[in-house]
Amino acid sequence: MGSSQSVRAAVMVGQERTELQELPLPEPGLEDGLLQVEAAGVCGSDVRHYRTAIREPRILGHENVGRVVALGRLAKDRWGVQEGDRVLLEEYLPCGHCYACRTGNFRSCWETDSLLSADAIRYGSTPVRVAPGLWGGYAEYLYLHPRTVMHRVEEAIPAHEAALALPLGNGIEWVLREGGLRPGQTVLVLGPGQQGLGCVLAAKVGAAKLVLVAGLAKDQRRLEVARQLGADAVFSGPSPELAEWVMDLTGGAGVDMVVDTARGNDETVGTALAVLKKHGQLLLPTGAAQGLSHFPVADMPKRCLTLRGVRGHSYAAVELALEWIASRKYPVGRMSTHHLPLTEVDRAIRLTAGELDDAAVHVTVLPGMCQTSVDRTARDTGTGCEHTAGASGGGRR
Repeated sequence: MGSSQSVRAAVMVGQERTELQELPLPEPGLEDGLLQVEAAGVCGSDVRHYRTAIREPRILGHENVGRVVALGRLAKDRWGVQEGDRVLLEEYLPCGHCYACRTGNFRSCWETDSLLSADAIRYGSTPVRVAPGLWGGYAEYLYLHPRTVMHRVEEAIPAHEAALALPLGNGIEWVLREGGLRPGQTVLVLGPGQQGLGCVLAAKVGAAKLVLVAGLAKDQRRLEVARQLGADAVFSGPSPELAEWVMDLTGGAGVDMVVDTARGNDETVGTALAVLKKHGQLLLPTGAAQGLSHFPVADMPKRCLTLRGVRGHSYAAVELALEWIASRKYPVGRMSTHHLPLTEVDRAIRLTAGELDDAAVHVTVLPGMCQTSVDRTARDTGTGCEHTAGASGGGRR
């Protein structure tokens, strides 16, 4: 396996434009390796990235599961894995020696924070021009950088379910580890996307007394999955009625925690603050780019409220997510609704964005899948097949 071989990859070449290209397969050195990608989940951040004008092509996809197929001698010692092992990758490529890394918060390392550092590298957002180019999961192979953080994946876990470990890990991190949910508390999750559903499961496993989920009229499929994961009640309707609904269900008391995975704008934040109990907290993993036109700062000390910005996940949260998936105690597979091949990455992202008629919850790209004409269910698996070089993926022109 080396540079004489090529790799098929769905490359984002412009705003809402993807092309299927062939890139050289690198020869691993002493400190790095190669992953054969089994599955790459589509995240909401992929949607935001896809809608943004870019200067340099890149391969998206950071919820990546696969098998180690090449490994340098030093990398083998560092990672504790062997060729043939099945792993899940974190998107972060932390330096390992800064304060954030040394204190267990490697997701905050500047070397991998692509939102705040222009030179940062991470899976799913690094341009193809940065050698060796294979930085995203929407490809047959992924480069294993020396700073890769990986988790072992049991053989019995379907790849499309293992890809859910990162969004589930986010929910665990936000609700349980950072939010500190206590048994018997009440939680409202705004937005039933994959991150919100991760919060639902975390709250339920964390012994919340009441878990409420609110979405839009188009979110019926996602709200049904929320119920299956443990939500006690779900809401879809006009926003002015949401606060009344929450207060009715809580006997006028409100909730201990709100997680706004929806928009983080005037409407959602205003609703959150209206339904929080005294000493309640609002967790914000998202935020409107334009900010808020009004924020009732005076309410914060009057009601002893906490506003906490949250982002990403810890190593421990992802490990716990994989344990939950492997346990088969929870119907996490219900989240995985669509499986598509590399030729349909554009469609996969648009399904996640809710732009198409077919309602999706979590969409997975399976690089080994041959079929290109129909969506897949959780029973499908990717298979090796012959492909035509230079095929083009769907994209808005």
